[in-house]
Amino acid sequence: MRKVVLLLAVILGLAPGTWLWSPRSLPDKRQILSFRALPIPDVDLGPLEPAGAWVLDSPNDDFGSYSALVALRDGTLLAASDKGTMMRFSPPGARAEGVRIGYFGQDGNRPKWQLDIESMTRDPASGRLWQGFEGDNRIERFDPRSRVRATVQPEAMRNWPSNEGPEAMVRLADGRFIVIAEGTRRWLDDEAPALLFPHDPVARAEPVAFRFVAPAGYRPVDIVQLPDGRALILLRKVVWGIPPGFAGKLVLADPATIRPGEAWRTELLADLVAPLPSDNFEGLAVESDGRGGIALWLISDDNDSIVQRTLLLRLDWPANAKARGNLRAPR
Repeated sequence: MRKVVLLLAVILGLAPGTWLWSPRSLPDKRQILSFRALPIPDVDLGPLEPAGAWVLDSPNDDFGSYSALVALRDGTLLAASDKGTMMRFSPPGARAEGVRIGYFGQDGNRPKWQLDIESMTRDPASGRLWQGFEGDNRIERFDPRSRVRATVQPEAMRNWPSNEGPEAMVRLADGRFIVIAEGTRRWLDDEAPALLFPHDPVARAEPVAFRFVAPAGYRPVDIVQLPDGRALILLRKVVWGIPPGFAGKLVLADPATIRPGEAWRTELLADLVAPLPSDNFEGLAVESDGRGGIALWLISDDNDSIVQRTLLLRLDWPANAKARGNLRAPR
């Protein structure tokens, strides 16, 4: 429901008679990706340093609507969309090259509610991937060649709203999984159901239920684990206007503090607001910067709208950062 309202808000932000979606012609499957660099303002993001922002574009019909992101071992990034498509690409400065855009382990003929990928996580040792589909609250496990190997609809997720979760999912270094819904069936509720699985959810693990409470108006959209064991959660909020815009937050939380039935405590790391380049950021990935710090990558979901963009943002977290939330040694 919230995504429907978000889409209506974008429509209202357009002048009368303007089409919301870009016109379609003959199928275009060219493997082309362009980057247009944006200026980086001097903003206070605590320990984080803005390192780059780019508008991504492609003529490929399968491009766009990215809602999940992971970093791969070779320096490339893998994005998944709510259309069931994927984009594996080399960000600026990466040691690898090339781009691949297409369907992710799907034939593209299934209805959209079965293709709506909203979350993705990876085991760096095996290369296996897990994806969360919000249309039917499903989790699928893929092998490193993007072939579906197993799927499950956890009983604990049965009553989650069909359009609002599993929105964020992470495989922790110890093999446990955290899965967070975008929200509840109550419109003004800033609380979201969440689960901690003791191991692979697809292997029928029985989870512990807890609660995720976001700041007013914000919703969890992605989660990663930092080298020190803490979780970093990306939050998103619609900013009403003509046209509507978006604001984001990054918050920290310690998986060791999760308690059954209780709210998971979070700590603000940074506000992602203007003048920082911003759009509907939904995907978050983390990788080493090779100097003891980390690089955070964020990608936005353009909702196939002509008034939104696919943005890629890089935020660096140096090892010697002195501001709040600085990196701790791994536990």
